[in-house]
Amino acid sequence: MPAEFHPRTKVTTESIFSRMSRLALQHGAINLGQGFPSNPPPGFLLEAARRALGRVDQYTPPPGLPALREALAEDLGVTPEQVIVTAGATEALSSLADSLYGEGDEVVMLEPYFDAYLPQTLMVGAKPVLVPMRLQPTDSGSPGGGWELDLEALEAAITPRSKVLLLNSPYNPTGSVFSREELEAIVALARRHDLWVISDEVYDELYFGAPPTPLRTLAPERVFTVGSAGKRLEATGWRIGWIVTPPGLAPEVAGMRQWSSFCSAAPLQAAVAEALPLARAEGFYAELRESYGRRKDLLAQGLRGMGLEVFEPQGTYFLTVRMPEIGAEVLVQEARVAIIPGSAFYASSPPPQGLYRFAFCKTADDIEQALERLERFLRVRG
Repeated sequence: MPAEFHPRTKVTTESIFSRMSRLALQHGAINLGQGFPSNPPPGFLLEAARRALGRVDQYTPPPGLPALREALAEDLGVTPEQVIVTAGATEALSSLADSLYGEGDEVVMLEPYFDAYLPQTLMVGAKPVLVPMRLQPTDSGSPGGGWELDLEALEAAITPRSKVLLLNSPYNPTGSVFSREELEAIVALARRHDLWVISDEVYDELYFGAPPTPLRTLAPERVFTVGSAGKRLEATGWRIGWIVTPPGLAPEVAGMRQWSSFCSAAPLQAAVAEALPLARAEGFYAELRESYGRRKDLLAQGLRGMGLEVFEPQGTYFLTVRMPEIGAEVLVQEARVAIIPGSAFYASSPPPQGLYRFAFCKTADDIEQALERLERFLRVRG
């Protein structure tokens, strides 16, 4: 009998995002499922990459190209010594899992959750503890577009085995942005129970109201921040992410990170280092928010026009919707529109009935065509 794979492979099956993108290609569907932009990266980033090729091509130190660590420190208001560059935010999260928790530990996170959180927790032998967000009807007056944080339930989930709180704001998939008051309550809870906090802030520049509060500014001694150049600069395939550690703690995390990819692509690190100050100085992020705001409104208005309940996002490029309970694979094959079912973001409690996530990081033409296809499908289906 041949040798068998380790049981940990059971938690690493094809993700719902990869499957829906594969099916979208197979059936000629418009992909409003996986969150990759239709826009090309900005010209100043592409030009910086061309200049770096042939000039910055060899290994960088595992913590990252010094020029990028310095540019990130300047942008984020920290020291370069606190910054670790990673091969995308997913590797950042994985490196923190390797560094902060393991066998017998518990990681408290919110549900719905981003899909990488559970397998990364399980693969290091820790236990994910999921705390459901409350979803109120859209006419309830909830400031979170229907989604509400239950702070009492969050604290009730903490046990002596809890090691880390894992949070995401702006929040994929709900589009929520936690208020400063909510974050202060979370920090008080973390200090009370002496927990590390991982703050996944990859959508930190994608918001539609007041800027999100960086959680590290409220608890610099215990918060590890995760960020993404791919999300900021419309280049998700470049896989340039980062970790900001509490002061003095970067060497331990960088030591763990060196055994995965060792370093991110050197010329792309150099390009991002050059592009970050330009993006800030030229108002790129504000223009991006305006563009996404228009596409968000286009999608939300179209879905409401079909009589669907839309939960307005405060950030990210996702919105959640209640619609008739139809299999996502049926929608790809028959409506030729790919979206993500709410069940993909739940493991411990039942998902809200008829919940789906739509991505609006696509062209206006794609969104309009997807709305036409979906409206026609729902009308015929009755």
